[in-house]
Parts: sequence; C-alpha cells; structure tokens
Amino acid sequence: MPVFKENAIQDFVGRPLFGAGASGGSKAAFPKLAVITPSYNQAEFLERTILSVLNQNYPNLEYIIMDGGSTDGSVNIIRRYEKHLAYWISEKDGGQTAAINAGFRKATADWVTFQNSDDVFAPGAFAAFAAALGRNPAADVIYGHMLKIDEADRITEHLKVPPFWDVAQVYEGMQVFNQSMIFRKSLLERYGYLDESYHFAFDYEICTRWCVHPEIRFVLEPGFWGAFRDQPNAKSLKIADVGRREHAQISTCYQPQVKAPVALPVLRKYLTFRKLFHFLSKGDLSYFLHRYQLSRKG
Repeated sequence: MPVFKENAIQDFVGRPLFGAGASGGSKAAFPKLAVITPSYNQAEFLERTILSVLNQNYPNLEYIIMDGGSTDGSVNIIRRYEKHLAYWISEKDGGQTAAINAGFRKATADWVTFQNSDDVFAPGAFAAFAAALGRNPAADVIYGHMLKIDEADRITEHLKVPPFWDVAQVYEGMQVFNQSMIFRKSLLERYGYLDESYHFAFDYEICTRWCVHPEIRFVLEPGFWGAFRDQPNAKSLKIADVGRREHAQISTCYQPQVKAPVALPVLRKYLTFRKLFHFLSKGDLSYFLHRYQLSRKG
C-alpha cells in the first residue's frame, strides 16, 4: 500500500492536472461514476475539492455540485469549471444531507459517491476503484483507507480500517470512511436514500442500514482513497455533541437486528484491540504500534 508523502495532496490539488488522460483506456472500459459535492460558503477549500475530482482524469465521470446558495465567491469557482460538470446549481436547499440526496437523484451513473467541499480525493482513487470492481464484480460498496490533512493540504495522518464487520459497525461506530467510499446507486433505490433527519451521522446511518442486509457486499481495498480536512470550521467539529448523540441513537436503533456475540463489556474490549491485531497479522508493525499508543492514551 502506498504511503503518501506529506505534500502529496498539496501537489495533487494545487493546480489543474486533468486532460492528460492519466487513466488511459476508453470511456466504455470504465464504470460510470457520479460524484456529488454538497457545498455552502466553502470558497476557501472548494476549488481543491473540485480539482481532486477532475485531476483523477477518470474517463467516465459525472460530476455534480449542489451549492446551497453560497455568498462567498463559491459560485465563481464553480463557474470556472462549469464545462467539466454534468450539473450544478446554487440555491437555498434543505441542508447538506438533502443536497447530497438531490445530487444522487440527478445522477445517471450506476456507481456514486460524495465528497464534501472541504475534503478531497487522493491521487489515483478512481482508477483504483475501477480496478477493484474488475476484481470484485459482485461488490456493492467499495472503499479504501483515509488520510487526514490540515488547512494547507499537508498530510497529518494515515488512517486504516480492517475489513467490514456488521457487529463493529453497530457497536463500535463507522467502519467505512465516507471520504473513501463508492457504492452502487441501486442501493439507494432499493434500501432508501440518506436519512435527512440526521445532520451529522447520515453516512453512519446508511452504512448501518446496509449492514443488516447480508446480501450487500462491502469490499475493502488496500489504498488511501480520500482525505478528511481537519480545520477549525469543519462541521464535524462544530457539532461534535450532535454527532455523538446521533451515533448513539443509530447504534441503539440497529442493535436488535445485529446481536452482540458476547457481553458488551467484553465486546468493547475486543473491538478496541481488533484493529490493532488485524494490522499486526498483516505485518504492519509500525501502524500497529501507532494505533496501540493512541488506544493507550484514550
């Protein structure tokens, strides 16, 4: 698995790199992928999000931006890239979750994802998705690991996850980084769209909703596909208490459908060390030690 250097994201989103045909091959050889970016007054970071999508040079891309009526110059940024977009709009909406759902409904692709307007995709993410689907044609959700970046796009941490487990999803929390997740649009049509009553944990809710259906196949790929931006105005930091309450509510809702295999105190301890020993078993000693030290501090 490639470990990105500190400035790898800076280099990737710092200027337009698209049009060079980096992915190669014909459009028909790549599954059509729709990317939705919800945005509201994020002009400071929006262009970098857009470039992280377009710089993938993905041949079969449907890029949709749903702006909530920004007044900070975001619209000028969007217009700069308008000819590369399948659709965009800037008007008052029902919030982030509603904007993403509206984008999903506009999409015509079989595969969809979303990236918030302060987060970014990592280099090569879409090509890695296409390759992963080729190896796993029955997959429904394909996802990778995630980076953390600061306001200047410097990588501050590499975050990895073990393979998906429904018990961990319900009793521990999100097992999939939404910044690195691509899934079939048919899941939305069959099992429902994002729950707009959630303002923070809508991604956790829908993945938990999917996990109670054993026919839905989650596939983890060994690469870093997206990056979460750690910045003072991030929604996740502003409403951390709301997020915790929503997570707890969702977990409680789905626990009757995913029974704990052992007593909860034992399960919590097991889940704490599950990730660590997964990485140790894979020979990733440095990451094992890193996460073990963090767990001890926690």
